[in-house]
Order: sequence, then structure tokens, then C-alpha cells
Amino acid sequence: MSLTSRLSVSGVAALMITGALVAPAPAASAAPAPRAAAAASGDVTSPEEAERVDRVPAPAPAWYNCYGVGQCATVTVPLDYDDPAGPTVEIALLRVKARKPQSRIGSLFVNPGGPGGSGTAMAASSSMFLSDGVLDRFDIVGFDPRGIGFSDTVACFPSTRAQSIVMAKMNMLFPYGTPQESTFVKSVQAIGRGCSTTGATLAGAMSTAEVARDMDVLRRAVGDTKLTFLGFSYGTALGQYYANMFPDRVRALALDGVIDPVSWTGTPQTRDQLLDDRLRSADGAYRALTKLLARCDRVGPQGCVFSAGDPAKHFAAIARKLRAKPLVLRFGKSTFKVTYADFVSLVLSSLYTPYAGEMVTEIAASVEALLAAPGKVTGKQRSLASKALLDRLDRLRSPGRDFPYDNSAEAFAGVMCTDARHPADAASWPVLTARADARAPYFGRAWGWGSAACAENTWTVRDEDAYLGPFDRTTAAPVLFVGNYWDPATNYREAVSASRRLPGSRLLSSDNWGHTAYGTSACVTRAVDAYLIEGALPAAGTLCRSSMQPFGRTSGREVETDSISVAAVSAAGETKSLPPVAGLYPASMLPMNGG
Repeated sequence: MSLTSRLSVSGVAALMITGALVAPAPAASAAPAPRAAAAASGDVTSPEEAERVDRVPAPAPAWYNCYGVGQCATVTVPLDYDDPAGPTVEIALLRVKARKPQSRIGSLFVNPGGPGGSGTAMAASSSMFLSDGVLDRFDIVGFDPRGIGFSDTVACFPSTRAQSIVMAKMNMLFPYGTPQESTFVKSVQAIGRGCSTTGATLAGAMSTAEVARDMDVLRRAVGDTKLTFLGFSYGTALGQYYANMFPDRVRALALDGVIDPVSWTGTPQTRDQLLDDRLRSADGAYRALTKLLARCDRVGPQGCVFSAGDPAKHFAAIARKLRAKPLVLRFGKSTFKVTYADFVSLVLSSLYTPYAGEMVTEIAASVEALLAAPGKVTGKQRSLASKALLDRLDRLRSPGRDFPYDNSAEAFAGVMCTDARHPADAASWPVLTARADARAPYFGRAWGWGSAACAENTWTVRDEDAYLGPFDRTTAAPVLFVGNYWDPATNYREAVSASRRLPGSRLLSSDNWGHTAYGTSACVTRAVDAYLIEGALPAAGTLCRSSMQPFGRTSGREVETDSISVAAVSAAGETKSLPPVAGLYPASMLPMNGG
């Protein structure tokens, strides 16, 4: 989740797609619809939703060549589907045409998550991460959801100056301690009030339901009778909203890094909980960290630089020291502080990557060395560790926000706050996040603070047409869910519970590391490709074994299978980069490339 700064981690791009294969992908054909069928009597779009979207004429995009890779266009859709002749919002699209038009199946819509991620950017980079078979058979279509990116954007402050004054007080990865928490609360309250006044017109119409309605109109605009969709992270929520609002208009929905929509929206019984008390992203991150440190201990110093002694105890000691006071680094006349929040956020960002084991333990070892008493570490070692740590923090911390107006915080909040139920008062977040941290050490606060702008006393704008369920419709074709055990953002349990809600859907599990699985696990990649192209679902209970494991070890008996069958091992597919997933990210961070 995110509120202020952009995050990227180097070394994530240009990965080999490696892993195990569920089963050989069937030969491609020009069949327009999946072979696998949902229940014989599926649900249909409600008369109310059908009236909303079907009375809107399908736009005719005026495509033009752009960015050297595809075609761009903008179309207008109703701001409020209950008032189709009223105000409109402009939506930006980018498509990359199928490479083998004679075998073209249709359009594949893509969404990188966020909320706030750019679908146009994802489509533009599709040749870098999608498999050749998918690129051959589909036009890849990305759109920036309303309020976001190149579409009409939400702005909750009257000027860049007014926004910068507020955001400057939030220039921390997450608040820790009473002074920081007090400042942070006042700042997020200013965001909530701004989006409920200055930005209210668009902020109150940015619910996921409105984006799903837009997507159904865009589906008709590109000439598809049913929707084919690949969504990551928050994009899995968009896919599930579409599946439940338009169940008879589904061709294939592949959802990787799953959010359970009931956890996302909350219920009357859970409305006073933090969003992450429902999603349990912090719990997933803590589980992944604990597993990494245990593996580090087992492989020893030959495989893990942080293995000396008990890694878990050493990690806890580092955190304890940084909570007491920051680490101060000096380079010439310059002084830099590394706080507890910096350390936790660096670790969490590293858990987003397939290289989580090496990255997390190298960060921990560097900080431990810098905290050591003089004499225990040489000056050269201290200098190298300091440089490596600060290089990582430079990529993590917030950039300057002066010009142009950066609406990242408003875009993220405009969806999350409008969609979901949240506690009433932002002043309750310090206590609630402390409780979360007790449940999920290190990460409870980091994740919990991400929704503070949504406190209902200050975020008062509402979308009367937001969708709150049900989320158990029978779709025209089965939905494929993908969840990996060690995802630090979208807890694996969310994939399990969400897949159980939709009749006829299928859960594909993976033991890869990082956020989402497509592109990291060849097994997952090939299974998703086969589903999108042929409608072929992986066998029920399939677990993909990824060869990309911490400390250079392949997965084995140590990975809990929970009675899930293990897929057969096969050679990897084409060499591709990771998808540019704009995954959920906690507190003051924006989506990272690859996670």
C-alpha cells in the first residue's frame, strides 16, 4: 500500500522464467472460448447493472501509434452510470496488437494492481513479461483506471504547494513513536478532508465497481463479446468485482496475488478493524521472514551471510536497537540516519522479490555490522556496508514532490477509501497498529498505517454505487486464482478463501518467493498461459514448485504441502522479465516495479 514515495528494487528485472510445469500446455487453437465450463446454469448480470452499462454506447477508440510499441486512444465514459448523459471521465487506453492476427483470439485486458497502477504502462511493456504464445494470440489492452495515470486524475489539493506542505510531514516510511504518529495522523486527515471536498467529484466515483463498469464498456469498445483478463495484486479484486457484477460476460479471468474481496470491503461486523487486520498482509510478511531466517540458519555461513548464531534472535536484536535510537552514518560532513522504520521497510521491500533470501539477510548483516561496537568491524567493512545500505534507502525513500503535481496518494486512497469500511477516527491508528504489530511483529505497523487516510470521520465522500457483494456468483467460465505461500503482500490464505467463494473456480498454488507468481515460476506461467489461450485449468490441488529458492536451494520436503499435489518438474520457458506489478505496499510507499 502507499501514501507518499515511489519504491523500486534493483536487480528484479530481466529474470529467467524457471520452475516446474503443471502439465504440458495443450496445442494452441483458434477456439474463441475456453474448453472448461462453469456450472450449467450460471448467474447473469443483474437487470440494474445491465441497464447501467448497456445503455452506454460502445466508444469507438480513435487509435494512433504511440511509444513505438502499440496504439493509444482515449474514450469517455459516464462519471456516474446512473446519469449516463451527465458528466464524463476520460479513460486512457493502450493496446499492443496480436503478433499472429490470423490466430487472434481477442483482447487480453491487463491490470498491474496498486490501486493506482498504470494499465497502459503494463500493456506497453507486455512483450517483456508475457509469454510468446499469449502475445501471438491476443491484443494486449491496458487502461488507466479513472482518477489514475493518463486518465482524468483525481486531485485533492488546490495546488502543488498545498499538497507539498502536507506530504512533507509524511516523509517517513511509516510512523513510529508518539511524535511521528501525531504528525502522520494530522497529515492523513488533511488528505481525507481534501479528497472529500476539493477532490470529491472524482474521489467519490473511483470505487472498484465503477472501474469494473468501465471495463465492461471498454470490452465492447474493442469488440469482445466476453472478457479475458489478467490481473495482479489489487487487480485481482477488480477481476473478482467484474466476475460477480457481470458473471455471464466472463471468458477467462486469471488472478495472481489474490485479495479476497470480502476482506477488502469489510462487513458491518469488521468495519472497526484496520484493513490489514482483514487482509493479513503483515502476517504473510512475518511468516515469510520467519521462514527465511530459519533457512538461513540451516544452510550456514557457506550459504547465508547472516547465519552466525541464531538469525531470528540477531534480527530481533537489530530491531530492538533501532527502536531505541537510529543508526547514524557519516560521510565526510554529511550525516544520515537509518531508523527502525527504514530497516523494516527495506526488509519488506526485499521480501517482494524472488531474491528475498539473499536480499533480506544481506541487509540484516549490513545493519548488524554498522551497529557493532568500534573495533569489531574494520573501517573498510563499515564504509562498504554504509554505502550499500544508503543506496537501497535512496531507492526506497520519497522523492521530492514539488513539480509536477503527483496524485499518487490520492489515487491510492481514492479507491481503497471509497471501496471499503474503515474505523471512524484516524487518531485510533496508533493503538490499532500497535496491536497489529504484536500479532505480526515488525510488519503490523508498516501495513496498518497504509489505510489511515480512510478514517470515516475525515474521508466522508462516498460512492452510492460501490459494490459490497455478494461475491459468490457462478461465472460463464471458471476463474483461475494463483497464490504463493510466501507472498508478503497478498497473504496466501486470501487466495484460498477467495477461490472458495466463486463456484467452479480453481486455485493454483506456488512455493515461489516474492509478490505474485507469473514470471517467477515457469509452472505458474505455463498454467496461466494455457488457461488464457485454451481455457485449460490446472489439475485441482496443484502446487507449483519454483526452482528460484532462497540461498540457492530448490524446494523440497521442507515446504509445507498441506496435502496439495506436487507438479512435475520441467524445463523453463522463454526468458522474460517480471511483470511490472504495482502491488499493495504499506504505509508511505508506492507500488514497486516487480512487486
